[in-house]
Amino acid sequence: MPVTILALWLLAATGWGVILAGLRRGPCGRPALIAHTLTAPGVVLLCAIIGFGSLHGTIALTAEWWSLALVTGFRPERLIRYGTLPRLAAWAALTTAMVLAATHAVFHV
Repeated sequence: MPVTILALWLLAATGWGVILAGLRRGPCGRPALIAHTLTAPGVVLLCAIIGFGSLHGTIALTAEWWSLALVTGFRPERLIRYGTLPRLAAWAALTTAMVLAATHAVFHV
């Protein structure tokens, strides 16, 4: 198995944990924790249903979690409480850049 895929899985698990810790620490309620917990299995199931590889889904989720952590300063509730348009735009732009970079790193090694 290529090292880049193992690194991607490690980054995905760490990013998921970072966002989970931020949600538990902040004022977000139980529905946010449940939704976050079900995100990863839901993406794997969706990729299996539509017949698309889960590697692309893992890349997208990893980029989303890490860009959310960076844009909100590791406090994801800031996106909801103080979710101004510039913060949302920064999250979308950073996620796009991270997806492109990770896709290139994984598939063009």
